[in-house]
Amino acid sequence: MVETRTDREPAAAPRLGLIFTALITTMMMSSLGQMIFSTALPTIVGELGGVEHMSWVISAFLVTMTIAMPIFGKVGDMIGRKWLYIFGITVFVIGSTLGGFADSMVLLVIGRAIQGFGAGGMMVTSQSIVAEIIPARQRGKFQGLMGAAFGVSSVLGPVLGGWFTDGPGWRWGMWMNIPIGILAIIICVIVLRLRTGSDERMRFDWLGTLLMAVATSSLILFTTWGGNQYEWSSPTILGLIALTVVAAIAFVLVELRAENPLIPMELFKNRNMVLTTAGGMVLGLAMVGALSYLPTYLQMVHGMSPSNAGLMMIPMMFGMLGTSTVVGFVITRTGNYKIYPIIGMAIVAVALFLFSTLTVETSLVTIGLYFFVFGFGLGLVMQVLVLIVQNSFPITMVGTATAANNFFRQLGSSLGASLIGSMFSMNLVNQLQANLPGTFAQMGPEGATYAQAFEASGGTGSLTPSAVLEFPTLLRETIMVSYNDALTPVFLLMVPLAIVAMLLMFPITEDKLKDTVE
Repeated sequence: MVETRTDREPAAAPRLGLIFTALITTMMMSSLGQMIFSTALPTIVGELGGVEHMSWVISAFLVTMTIAMPIFGKVGDMIGRKWLYIFGITVFVIGSTLGGFADSMVLLVIGRAIQGFGAGGMMVTSQSIVAEIIPARQRGKFQGLMGAAFGVSSVLGPVLGGWFTDGPGWRWGMWMNIPIGILAIIICVIVLRLRTGSDERMRFDWLGTLLMAVATSSLILFTTWGGNQYEWSSPTILGLIALTVVAAIAFVLVELRAENPLIPMELFKNRNMVLTTAGGMVLGLAMVGALSYLPTYLQMVHGMSPSNAGLMMIPMMFGMLGTSTVVGFVITRTGNYKIYPIIGMAIVAVALFLFSTLTVETSLVTIGLYFFVFGFGLGLVMQVLVLIVQNSFPITMVGTATAANNFFRQLGSSLGASLIGSMFSMNLVNQLQANLPGTFAQMGPEGATYAQAFEASGGTGSLTPSAVLEFPTLLRETIMVSYNDALTPVFLLMVPLAIVAMLLMFPITEDKLKDTVE
């Protein structure tokens, strides 16, 4: 029988504190894993070889994480969440162990894929457990804290990756998860008490799961590879696009007929579900787009080290941390929440516009201020969208609804990383091809020597921050301007998307927050 609690008694305080500590810790582990190796990849390739597998160190994690979300959400609604959550942590620890001891790039990628599957499960199940043990009226402050933890860990990922690489070694980015994960498992086994599922709902949607995995994998692969490893018109990319479309259509048709669908199409009859899912995709695209490429921008344009470039995003972290936490407590006190995503998406749009105005001369103080504005906007939106979804469905569907919402936000994140990366890369090549010949000509005989060396070393694809710092002033400034002018227009293109997402927040129905756990 499911326990019912009033808003004055969400759970026994000591047990709730331990449970929430475990939940927030695994949430941080999950989000840290997405980007922790972004600054360590050159070192990893140098040690393990296998440069052709380099992109898979991050892509494998993202693909399996995205696939895991709806699976864990559905299974949790069916059989209960305690042992499923522990299973997700265990999978994450196994993947971390395998990756940490990998002696080849192939083994590392396998470890990262296993780790990503566990991470997707931990992220969805931890949010669903919060919904199961805490009434919606009290949940705002807890979701706010989880949102703050997610923001902190997202920013800390590249920083920690650089610190481990420069210090004890990149493998500690994996190994640190082992003791933390084991401790979280012990806490959950001892203190976590949740409902169990019904035997009547054990029929699992295997065909829908297979089609979802195929559609998701092919979508992420063609947006990651298109314009980078393969031409957009290549048979590989066109085949992946066709596979994505066919698998997605087949998935919808199967879900409409399935007895117990993985992602019930009736979820999208709920207005709040549709609107928050669309807004979440835009939010994920904007956030990951900024996190993925602004650190590179700071290194190439402002000559910063990887660690310092990561530290420059601390203002964004504080913006998310403070706003998400405060808004969560305000929602708990007032019960009102609709206004925050509207204001937040408007601020995100302003921040993206500010990023589009960056120049080579923009001071680091100004860039830090822009980061703070961006984080402030994100903090007003992220976990409030999750709260809206969870408040719109009964507890027996919370896992499925939360997972579906997270699934589409993660898709937005993956698309942001790949599409923004493709646009940035194409713009950069065009800028350098347009600007470098004139610069080489101005440099006289020395310019011809640098032009030959530049082409011999791999051209635009071989530029690194350390190499750029060694160039003569004129050449260095040309490259800096080219990088700036390649990235800033991409942020301007994202502004209309953020405005559309803001407009989608207006029709949201502000239902009364539930005072009990059903």
